[in-house]
Order: sequence, then C-alpha cells, then structure tokens
Amino acid sequence: MNTYEGQRALIVGGTSGVGLATARAFAARGAETIIASRSPHKLQEALAELAPLAGKSSAQALDIRSDTEVEQFAAAAGTFDHVVVSAAETPMGRVDTLTQADAYAAMDSKFWGAYRIARSVSVDPSGSLTLVAGYLSQRPGKATALQSAINAAMEALVRGLALEYAPLRVNAVSPGLLRTPLWDGLDTEARDAMYEAAAARLPVRRVGDPADVSSAVLFLADNPYATGSTVYVDGGGTIA
Repeated sequence: MNTYEGQRALIVGGTSGVGLATARAFAARGAETIIASRSPHKLQEALAELAPLAGKSSAQALDIRSDTEVEQFAAAAGTFDHVVVSAAETPMGRVDTLTQADAYAAMDSKFWGAYRIARSVSVDPSGSLTLVAGYLSQRPGKATALQSAINAAMEALVRGLALEYAPLRVNAVSPGLLRTPLWDGLDTEARDAMYEAAAARLPVRRVGDPADVSSAVLFLADNPYATGSTVYVDGGGTIA
C-alpha cells in the first residue's frame, strides 16, 4: 500500500459518498487532505470524520459553478499532488420533461465544474487528476439522456486533458449504482426495492458502496502508467 505522506490531495465534493470515501482513503495513507464543497455544515461534519486519520485534513467552502470562486481558490491554494473531482448536482428526467434551466444547471455543475477545476487548479506534473463520471455514459436509461451525455463528455475531456497536460496523469472513474446519500430522498421501501432489483440484475449480485469506487481512484493515483483511461466500477452494469 502506497503512502501519501508529504503529499497534498484535493477532493472536490469530499463531504459525502464517493468524495468522502476518497478523502478518507487519502487521509488514512498520510496525505494532507483538503475537502471542498458548497456546504460549510457538511464540510465540518466530514472534517470530523477525517480528524482521527493519519493525514492532516482541512476544509474549503467552494462552489465549482462559479468561475470567480474557483479562480480565487486556485490562486491561494498552491499546488496539489492529487486532485479528485466528484462533486455534482444533476437533476434527472426525460429530455422533454426536464426544464431547460435544470438541464443547463446539471451540465454546469458536473461537466463545467470539473472543467473549471482542471483549468485553474495547479497539479504537480508527477501527480494525478481524476474525474468521477458515471457508467450511464455507456448504458443510458429511459430518463437519463442528459446524464449519459454529461458523463460521456467528462470521459472525453479526460482523454483530451491527458494529452494536453502530459505528463500529468488524467483519468476517470465511472461508478454504477451506489448506496450513497444521493438516494436519501426516496422512502426506505422504494430505495430498498431499487437496490434489490439492481443487485438481481448485476453480475456481482450486489449494489456498490462508495469505498468500491474510492479504491479505483486510489489505484489510478498510485499507478504511474495509467492516463487517459476510464475505469468502470459498476458491478457489471455496462454489460448486464
């Protein structure tokens, strides 16, 4: 297991789900871990979880939908060894029912938010930049055309950035269905039914956890020969 002592890791969206699991993994290996999110309250809760771990942790309020905020943060933050972007708010729905404003907001939050970070934040050329996309890029559903397009765009962005930013390693991780707070809005019965149906369909016969994805992020951060790649951590969802 690699150690990250003496290295700095920025986790954008590090307050819950995949982002928090990734921050926990970096901090446990000794990295100075900075989590960024729009919610000060969530930042403090996440920071309390990271405090007992080996690496020093801190939090930064940041709205990645804002050019100004991202540029100001980047100017003050210095250089990171590893940057992971998992933040996104993407309303779901059919193209003919989702409002145009919601569609623009989804693209702004996930794709352009990651683009702003990649454009502005300084990453050491020997390090890594990892974007969290989603397997819908390969397996769209009946009400996920927009999410499919956004995730596909992020995977394409990664391939281009891997060339433009070389030798910096730029990769994507694309999860399938996970047990995360994203689904907390559903009532318990409906959520459990969704998980059970997905588990029955997937070759691995289970729904994923955030730690399943964070281990893939750490694999890409560790691997000096991986760039321009997308790793699907979806329980076989793209083939089921």
